[in-house]
Amino acid sequence: MEIMAEFPAGIKFKYEWRKYQSRVLKELDNYLSNGSLHVVAPPGSGKTVLGLEVMLRLNRPTLILAPSLAIRDQWIDRFRELFLQVNRIPAWISCDVRKPAFMTVCTYQGLHAACNNLDDEEDTSPRKSPATSPREIARELKRLGVKTVILDEAHHLKNEWCVTLDRLKRQLSPTIVGLTATPPYDVTLTEWQRYIDLNGTVDTEITVPELILEGDLCPHQDYVYLSLPSPEEYDRINAFRADIDHLFQEIRKDAVFTEAISTNPVWTDPLKHLEWIYGNMPFYTSMLVFLHDAGKEIPPLHFKVIGGKKIKIPPLDYAWMEILLDFYLHSTFFPGYSEHREALQNKLIRRGATENKQVHLRYNSRLMKTLTASVSKLNSIAEIIRFESGHLQDRLRAVILTDYIRKEYMTSTPVNDLPLDRLGAVPVFEKLRRECVGTGQVGVLTGSLVVVPVAALPAVERVAREIGVSRVVSCVLPYDDTYAEIALSGTLKDEIVRVITRVFEEGAIRVLVGTKALLGEGWDAPCLNTLVLASCVGSFVSSNQMRGRAIRVEKGNDGKTGNIWHLVCVDPTSPAGGDDLELLERRFRGFIGISNLVDGTIQNGVGRLDIPSSLHDRETIERKNNQTFEEAAARDTLRRRWEDGLRQGVNLVEEIKLPFGEERAYQSSRKLYLRRTLACLFAEVACVASIFGNGFLQALGRGQFRNLRTASDWLYFLLALSVLAFFAFGYKGLKALRLYLKYRDISKDMQQIGTALLDALREEGIITTREAVAEASSDSDGAVYCHLRGGSTYEKSVFVNALQEIVAPVDNPRYVIVRQSLLRGRILQEDFHAVPEILGKKKSSAENFRRKWEHRVGHCRLVFTRTLDGREFLLHCRMNSLAARLSDKVTRVNIWR
Repeated sequence: MEIMAEFPAGIKFKYEWRKYQSRVLKELDNYLSNGSLHVVAPPGSGKTVLGLEVMLRLNRPTLILAPSLAIRDQWIDRFRELFLQVNRIPAWISCDVRKPAFMTVCTYQGLHAACNNLDDEEDTSPRKSPATSPREIARELKRLGVKTVILDEAHHLKNEWCVTLDRLKRQLSPTIVGLTATPPYDVTLTEWQRYIDLNGTVDTEITVPELILEGDLCPHQDYVYLSLPSPEEYDRINAFRADIDHLFQEIRKDAVFTEAISTNPVWTDPLKHLEWIYGNMPFYTSMLVFLHDAGKEIPPLHFKVIGGKKIKIPPLDYAWMEILLDFYLHSTFFPGYSEHREALQNKLIRRGATENKQVHLRYNSRLMKTLTASVSKLNSIAEIIRFESGHLQDRLRAVILTDYIRKEYMTSTPVNDLPLDRLGAVPVFEKLRRECVGTGQVGVLTGSLVVVPVAALPAVERVAREIGVSRVVSCVLPYDDTYAEIALSGTLKDEIVRVITRVFEEGAIRVLVGTKALLGEGWDAPCLNTLVLASCVGSFVSSNQMRGRAIRVEKGNDGKTGNIWHLVCVDPTSPAGGDDLELLERRFRGFIGISNLVDGTIQNGVGRLDIPSSLHDRETIERKNNQTFEEAAARDTLRRRWEDGLRQGVNLVEEIKLPFGEERAYQSSRKLYLRRTLACLFAEVACVASIFGNGFLQALGRGQFRNLRTASDWLYFLLALSVLAFFAFGYKGLKALRLYLKYRDISKDMQQIGTALLDALREEGIITTREAVAEASSDSDGAVYCHLRGGSTYEKSVFVNALQEIVAPVDNPRYVIVRQSLLRGRILQEDFHAVPEILGKKKSSAENFRRKWEHRVGHCRLVFTRTLDGREFLLHCRMNSLAARLSDKVTRVNIWR
């Protein structure tokens, strides 16, 4: 058989290109000059079509890799529908890398399995391909002349998959086309370098605001629906909290435990263990906290060890007890207490206070699952669908994504009254069916279960015939004759997602319940206007992919907006609201959207939703949910709000945000210090006038100015009066003036630090873009922002990472910058900043950073912390750094500016 050398003539994209697609294609030759194209763009921005066009322009045998079977099939469908414009797949397109063709489309897992002679769990065909060796795979691909490799959703390339691809890349020497919505910016420098070595540097990144501005994504908003645990769940949470507190009190009063801590050699003779202490300071400090709580007098020697005489010992709480117990159970300092340690460890295990051999008194995976999978969320889903259905009527196209199917909640009896006590696709369907939510047009679409309304069966059969499926077998549910289960067999099993998606788009099904595994990534239904995320996944990549299903534009529906609903079960026993709320906060670090606050900015983070800080009572939660429904109902104003937000900037920048570090509000502090400055100034003038005026008149009356005969005499006299007035009021005035000036432009300091960092990174060759500039600003609340303007995506990420290390509380860096304020050679004030890891690996790099700091910021010295003295000094830095006041409030934000 003759090997194809190029694509058949006449293959062409049948629509017009979007603006960013045209821009990429126009610059394609420049991007490919280094042998790769790496594009970052949100879900729904047309990356698949762009990749196919690049493949055609390269016009060579191609291997396309996708993370799942659904996305693999989507590549073939897009190519067939939008380029080939035929119904059947040509013979020169293969889905089996063991039997490659001119264009081969397979999954990463499939390639890894083939190249490592493993079973491919994703290969569901009746006849699996015969086992082949890695050399045979590479040899066959080379024989076909494969010179283009497209990596879809390239963020999946980790660990084994990445190793397999790297090996294949070396053998084929192809052009790599990397496409992703979520680059792994949060990985280590080594992992990022491996990612870049495979995909190439990021050539272009398209952001959500840009695509909305160009009309390629629809205006959308995230909404949070809050709930409280069910009575049974609340009892379990309360029982766990009470049991943990009882356990805490037991250990706190355990005489043997107290004896073990107070007699261990680290405590009895700390000077012999200084090196260990400075390397394990949390353990050592936890002993101090525990023994102080136990009423033991702390010898002065220990205060000397930790570097201060007036250190206030914090109270013993769960966090300190966790640290101390981990030390006690796993260190070698307690050889005489092995039986007690084993008994204590067994007690902790029985009480559910350990996870992965670590003590957890605050966190518990079972407790977290109780919240994240709370059955109260079933009620939340029903309320949301009821609300959206009432507002959108027949325009409603809603999808509910869950983690599990839970098929056991279906029965073969005439009545299904099983208690719905778990979260999953079937329980959600049952909740909506039983309460008649969704006007009887609810469907279920998962990999092994498909349920549709009986009224939708004609549409299912018609669409199936149109795509070549001759027969659809269905069976009415035994407990509800208005719904039917579709048998998944034969060709229909491979085509069912396409069929149900078409029926959903037509409106025979308006609410679709599915699993994130099938629909969470790569599934495409532009009509979707309401998405409910009933998944426990909190990672940036997965949650952003799921959310991307609802923000695509719909052809012929220019007014489309997307509502994305997040479900949170609040823990009323937790001051912070519980693990489910923390999971939401992690999710929102990767979500860009319009703020509900007055400023209407476009940014990331859950703060833009204005969720109350205290969520412990039902009234507060109901009030917030009602407010959320009012906001969600205003779809007609959502587009205008996005337009207003887009006018506030030109691009999305990642910044470091430092909050105002005082209890009093920033604006009131400025006004206070200004009032003090002016008051002191007027008081000083009044005092001088009063003293001088009264004294002048009295002296004049007594004739005591006879001795002031010359101009210099009068000058000395007035100077003496001014000095007297200054000591009365002037010092306060100068101090207030200094503070006012400080708060008048609080961003100047950060500007200089950012510029010093940029200078150092540039000299080390880490940042090479000449136009890159560090920019800082402050807002009306006194928060300071700093980012890198210009530079590549990676350079901006490196800059922000390094800046965060500098301004955050000192942890465990190799080098510390000691910042000093001097007056006539005397040190007035010291502060401490970590030298970022990327500059602290080598002494020469750290010294270079010190020189840049001296030039831009001011006097400083560099301290190496990997010595005994350095460890002691590092402890001093941790306890005295001004940044420590900010705790974990130093954050990274993305803002449209």
